[in-house]
Amino acid sequence: MASTIPDPPESTCAARQGAGLSPGGPPARSPDGARAARPCVDGPGALPVHAGQRKQPSSDGAGRIEAHGIDHIPDQERHGHPRQLFSVWAAANVNYLSLVVGGTLILMGLTLGQALLVIVAGNLFWLLTGLLAISGPAAGTPSEVITRAIYGIRGNRVNNAVVGWMISVCYFALNLAAAATAAFALVEKAGVGATTGVKIAVVLVIAAVTLTIGVYGHGLIMKLYLPITLALTAVFAVVAIAVLRHTDFSYAPPAPLRGAELWTVLVAGVTLIASAPLSYTTSADFARYLPRTTSAKAVLGWTALGGFVPGVVVCSLGACAATAVDMGDPQSGLRTILPGWFDPLFLLALILGTVALNALTAYSAGLALQAVGIRIRRSLSVLADGTAAVALTLYALLISDFLDTVSNVLQLTVVLLGPAMTIYAADIWLRRNRYDGTTLMDETPDSPYWYAAGVSPAGALALTGGVTVSALCVNTLYTGPIASALDGLDLALPAGIAVSASLYVILSRGRLRSGRSTSGAGAAEPADGGTTR
Repeated sequence: MASTIPDPPESTCAARQGAGLSPGGPPARSPDGARAARPCVDGPGALPVHAGQRKQPSSDGAGRIEAHGIDHIPDQERHGHPRQLFSVWAAANVNYLSLVVGGTLILMGLTLGQALLVIVAGNLFWLLTGLLAISGPAAGTPSEVITRAIYGIRGNRVNNAVVGWMISVCYFALNLAAAATAAFALVEKAGVGATTGVKIAVVLVIAAVTLTIGVYGHGLIMKLYLPITLALTAVFAVVAIAVLRHTDFSYAPPAPLRGAELWTVLVAGVTLIASAPLSYTTSADFARYLPRTTSAKAVLGWTALGGFVPGVVVCSLGACAATAVDMGDPQSGLRTILPGWFDPLFLLALILGTVALNALTAYSAGLALQAVGIRIRRSLSVLADGTAAVALTLYALLISDFLDTVSNVLQLTVVLLGPAMTIYAADIWLRRNRYDGTTLMDETPDSPYWYAAGVSPAGALALTGGVTVSALCVNTLYTGPIASALDGLDLALPAGIAVSASLYVILSRGRLRSGRSTSGAGAAEPADGGTTR
C-alpha cells in the first residue's frame, strides 16, 4: 500500500496574509506612522522580526539551562549563523576514538595508502549529516520531532527509542570509556594508582562535566565549542608534527591483503569510519535555532566540513602513527614519539575532545527520551541518559575488551543507522525541505502525521526492509547469510542504504502518481525563499 506525504497545513498567519490582513490582528504602525504588517511567527510562511522591533530574549543563553526541549522554536527566538556549526562539529571530532579507529585500519592489514583512501571515503558520509541538519531551521524543531513526518506519531516513538535513545546511550558509553582511558593515564602520571575505585571516580567526574554541558544545552554548546576547537587544533598540530616525523609512508603489512580478502577489509574499514557521521541522525538538533531564512547550502556545508576535516585529519594521524608504533595500545605507543613534556597536555586534549563529542550525544539523547513520549524535562532526561551510559562504560572498561567492543559496536550500529539516515535524507528531498514545525507538534489523531493508527506505512516498511537486508549482509558480532555466501564480505552499509531509500521513495511518491498537485508534501517554494536555497 502506497503511503502519502501530507501537505503542510496553511498556518493561521499564512492564511491571514493571503487575505491581505496583518497576521497578528489590526495592522501595526511603523515609526513613521505608515501601516506595516506584523511579523508572522507560527507557520512555514513566517516572516522575520522587522527592524526596530524588540526580539524576545533568547531562551538558550550560555549561562542558563535551556528552556526548550522538543518544542517548536518560534521565529522571534531564532538567531545565529550557520558558520557556528563548523566549530560545534569540529570540536566533537577531534577525539581519542578517531585516533583509535584510524590506527585500527592498519591493524586490520591495510597499507597506509589504502587506509588513507578508506578514511576519506568513510568521512564523505558527513555530507548526509549536513543534509539532515538543513531540516532544523526549516522546522524549528529537533530531528526527533521532524521524523514524525516519516514514521507517524506512534511509529516515531519507537524510532526514537531505538535509533535516537538506545544508540545515543551506546555511543555515549563508548566515548566516555575512551576519555576515561586517557584520564587513567593522567591520574597515574600524578602518582595515583588507577585502582578500580579510582577508575569509577574518574568515569563519574568526566560524566559529570559532560552532562553539565548537555543540561545547559544549546546556548552553552555554541559558546564553548569555538574555543574548544581552537585549543584542540593547537594540541593536535603538535601531535601531527611528531607523528609525521616518524611515519613510514611506504608502510605495507608483512602479508599484504589481496583479492576478496582485501575488498572485505576495505569495505569493513569504510563502514567503521562511516559509523561516526551516520550516528548523527540528529544533526538538526543543533541547527534548529537558526532563522528559517538561513541558506540550506550554508547549513549543509558548515556541518559537513566541521565533521569531515577533523575526521580525516585525526583518523589519518592514527593510521600514520600505526606505521611506527603499536596502536593496539594507543596511549603507550604514542607516548614513545611525543615529547615528554607534552604528554599531559595530549591526554587532557583527548579528554576534552571526547567531552565535547559526548555532550552533543547526551543532548540529543535527552531530546530522544522526550520524543519517546516520557513527560520529563529535557535537563532531567539528559541526566537519566548519562546514568545509563555510565553503567555501560564501567562494563566496557572493567569487564570487556575495549578495542573489540569499539569495533564491534560501531560496525553493528551501521545496520540500523545507515537505513535510518538514508530515509531521513530521502524525506527531505521529497518534501524539498518543507516542514511545518507547529503542525509537527500535534500528536493527536487529527494530526496530518497520524497516518494509519499513528504509523506511516512508508517509513515503517522502508526502515524494516533496509535493516533486514543490512542484517543479512553484516559480518561483525555475527555473520549474516549473504555475508557468509560472499566469504565474509560485509555489504551491510551499501545494501541497507539502497533498499531503504528505494522503498521509501517508491512508497511515498504514490500520491504524486495519483495526479495530486506537486505543490503538496512541502514541495512548494517557501514564501520567503528560505531554506530551499
